[in-house]
Amino acid sequence: MPHTPSRTLAMITLSIAIGLAVLDSIIANLALPTIATSLAVSPAASVWVVNAYQLAMTVSLLPLAALGDISGHRRIYMVGLVVFTLASLACGLAPTLPLLVLARLLQGIGAACITAVNMALVRHITPREHLGRSMGIIGLVVAAAATAGPSIASAILAVAPWPYLFLLNVPLGALALALALRALPVTPGSGHRFDMASALLNAAGCGLIFLGAAGFGPGDHTARSALILTVGLVIFIGFLRRQTRLAAPMLPVDLLRLPVFAVSAATSVCAYIGQTLVFVALPFFYLVAGGRSQVETGLLMTAWPAALVIAAPLAGRLADRYAAGRLCGAGLAVMAGGMLLLARLPADAPMLAIIAPLLVCGAGFGLFQSPNNRAFMVSAPLDRSGACAGLMTTARLTGQTIGGLLVASIFAITGIGPAAIGQGVSLALLVAAGFAAAATAISLLPRRSLP
Repeated sequence: MPHTPSRTLAMITLSIAIGLAVLDSIIANLALPTIATSLAVSPAASVWVVNAYQLAMTVSLLPLAALGDISGHRRIYMVGLVVFTLASLACGLAPTLPLLVLARLLQGIGAACITAVNMALVRHITPREHLGRSMGIIGLVVAAAATAGPSIASAILAVAPWPYLFLLNVPLGALALALALRALPVTPGSGHRFDMASALLNAAGCGLIFLGAAGFGPGDHTARSALILTVGLVIFIGFLRRQTRLAAPMLPVDLLRLPVFAVSAATSVCAYIGQTLVFVALPFFYLVAGGRSQVETGLLMTAWPAALVIAAPLAGRLADRYAAGRLCGAGLAVMAGGMLLLARLPADAPMLAIIAPLLVCGAGFGLFQSPNNRAFMVSAPLDRSGACAGLMTTARLTGQTIGGLLVASIFAITGIGPAAIGQGVSLALLVAAGFAAAATAISLLPRRSLP
């Protein structure tokens, strides 16, 4: 079935919004030193410009996905666009760090609205036989935004002060909103009641887990962070127990009884653990152990998402024709092989020798991502698409959080000198390959009920 103009416009607005949400999770990192100097705050305090955005997304994602199912995905998406755009304006105008952090919290909530229902809306506007292709397009946009993020931030900061990193979102957000009003379909709500108790338990549990995990970085108190993390885990376990007693749970534990859904979720967590281990550990290898410049390291790390940009749309087309398990298994096996090749390279290896296995990893991850996302979405009833999309994103965030914690733990064991960093990164890459191999095995498990 060919794309109609309205469907094309709908995909454009979904692509713009998800691209902005991804960009704003990346570009602020590069501007932190400039922001700290401009607002006369310490580097440690400026980190909350990044943490506030991630924290807001973490605590609000599942409740907003549930609201999307209850009140309609289009409504939550439109609210998210408005909040994100206005919060971007507030970020650009913020005169102090507390106001900037508050604006970033609001911006993160707006981004969570967009992210929570984005894939559900893709499912509403795309015929089933072309769903993988559309998800491949979204995967391409996400990868392109991740690839271009540092370059875009550098270009903006070279000609304008840091507020323009956020102010440029305003016209793009307004454009996405205008297109959404015209092109996005009105999606029906399920009529279920919103479970405020689950929302509060989720927010408290996820928030404390995030804060506890973040506290394991250098300069923080490990015992206090461990206590915060433990309390968060206890609260989140209470949240999970509550979900098992609900007919339409906020975290769709009922859908996890479907083999295709459970396999897709477990595969995603393991794959993102492996990806994050590489993304977090490898820059230390080249900067500290290899003595490379930030520019060289940035160019090297761009190879993975660049390959993903090429592989994602191709994988999306293949996902409409072939079984997800085989495509995901093949992609993850390729990614594991690339990680093993990286683990064998010295820090001072030629750039082309490093870029080649990173391209292999990116291509393998791209071959896995679109088919797995398609399997996620088609495994749930249409009126639970929001909850399904929320869990899909939660699986990604869980994998990224665990991956980051594993890198911190490995570095704590091996030490922080150049030689120790080299040993730590080699170990992290081997662990990453192990998780990629585990994801390969899980993805090949039977996915009954998958069309």
